[in-house]
Amino acid sequence: MTAPIGHTLRIDSTHVRRPRAPRPRVAVLGAGMIAGVHLRSARAAGAEVVGVLASSPERSRAAARNWQVEVAYPDVDAVLGDPGIDVVHVCTPNHLHVSQARDALLAGKHVICEKPLATSAAEARLLADTAATSGLVATVPFVYRYHPMVRELRARVSAGDFGPWQLLHGSYLQDWLLMPEHTNWRVDPALGGASRAFADIGSHWFDLVEWVAGVRLAEVLAEATTTVAERPDAGGPSFSGRALAGSARVPVTTEDALGVLGRTTDGVLVSATVSQVSAGRKNRLWLELDGADASAVFDQELPESLWLGHQNRTETVVRDPASNSADAARLSIVPAGHAQGYLECFEHFVKDSYAALHGEAPDGLPTVLDGVRSAHLVDAVMTSADRRVWTTVPG
Repeated sequence: MTAPIGHTLRIDSTHVRRPRAPRPRVAVLGAGMIAGVHLRSARAAGAEVVGVLASSPERSRAAARNWQVEVAYPDVDAVLGDPGIDVVHVCTPNHLHVSQARDALLAGKHVICEKPLATSAAEARLLADTAATSGLVATVPFVYRYHPMVRELRARVSAGDFGPWQLLHGSYLQDWLLMPEHTNWRVDPALGGASRAFADIGSHWFDLVEWVAGVRLAEVLAEATTTVAERPDAGGPSFSGRALAGSARVPVTTEDALGVLGRTTDGVLVSATVSQVSAGRKNRLWLELDGADASAVFDQELPESLWLGHQNRTETVVRDPASNSADAARLSIVPAGHAQGYLECFEHFVKDSYAALHGEAPDGLPTVLDGVRSAHLVDAVMTSADRRVWTTVPG
């Protein structure tokens, strides 16, 4: 386009095509259910998934064929020594998280590490310190933050719609370890850590309540129970872990369920029930925030709406990018009435993690510091359950 002589050509900068950031090149450590979610989300976020590492070279090759990736790595050293890898997704059993994520950072790779970040707060802090020293991005998938209606609720909290908090309560219930024949590597504390139900799912609930309500737990009182005393000594895929017939049975030392009371730094009472043995509950993360002026409920199994309660009326607010907050609208990728769910949450989390590689700071992106916070909560809850006393949460 040529401007007439004597006139200046004006270009609308909003329509100028800017250089695209290079596609991140990614390796995935792990080949289980959650590794598949990471891989799918990485591709949806525009990354090139170069290769995968499973628990053996044979399983690495099988995963590479199944996921149609080029490289089946024989061991973690091969991943870390690959100069073409920008980001390592750590999706292995919990006891491997710190060593693999830390080695990746020391090798100059950005990291997305599954939670729990570590099996102790001290190890989580070590990993966070390594990330800070390296200057690299290290994030943790507390992905329920990425439901648009969670963002809508947080925006309404920030606007002061609920008044001072009276009570914060809810539950996170599953049933995938209900039966005595059900098992999984998470049951073994050598692989999953001393906490199972709380570290695996309770951590999500407490991350949400602190982040959405804008509170900080100061102390906790917990009571844990193991309802299945013995399980087969064999691993299985997540959420379908039936052991092989004839497997030896071993004592279970990790918790199947627990109740947690807490007080925030402002003195607000918090109450949560966490269970992996509640029949019929597949993944029910339910959160109620009760304020002096109004209450709100978010139910992860019904993620397209919020329930709002007032003294004289109730209402349901649905996901609609045309009327929701700007942050909720940003995460709405389809119009109202077209359901979004867990996979879209994960994709947005990974997309925001990759944006951080280029210096962006997306609101609500959970980093290793959030992983450290969660590890402190896990330690405090399990200490309280063991000693049956109120226990301070550091930080």
